[in-house]
Amino acid sequence: MMPIGPLMIEHRRIEKMIDVIRKELVRIEERKVVATTKIDVFVDFIRTYTDRCHHGKEEDILFRDVAKKDITGYLRRTMEELISEHQWARNVTVQLVAANRSYAEGDNGTIEKITNCLRSLVDFYPVHILKEDRRFFIPVMDYFSPEEKDALLKEGYTFDQKLIHEKYEEIINRFL
Repeated sequence: MMPIGPLMIEHRRIEKMIDVIRKELVRIEERKVVATTKIDVFVDFIRTYTDRCHHGKEEDILFRDVAKKDITGYLRRTMEELISEHQWARNVTVQLVAANRSYAEGDNGTIEKITNCLRSLVDFYPVHILKEDRRFFIPVMDYFSPEEKDALLKEGYTFDQKLIHEKYEEIINRFL
């Protein structure tokens, strides 16, 4: 398997969650009521799976090694865009958390902020994923030898194995 294989499989999972979020967004817009616990689940998925697990492998492994290659200016600019887009999504998620917290504390005026954040994420991820899959992942693989591809793939698997321990260590430390 190519090192981009697991990343593309993760994209399919992210797309499924984006569909779930899209349906919840419609429900919120129709009923003008937010299920804050659902938003918490969405945030956990975005922060843990999408950002830490998926974007973590992209930024900490793939992009790190791509940056060492003599890639085209187009691919370098695309990689910089992807990194910037990851940061944008993190910022939107922070705004979503704040708006959801305010809503949970009784501020019904934050429904619009919640829906704006959800809509931003729902609109963003399909385009971002398409850019990664077609305009970056596939062409950038030409710059790696078979041995380098194997090393990237193995490092990605090691990254995943450590992730659950990292997540729950963080949870424990919040309570200490």
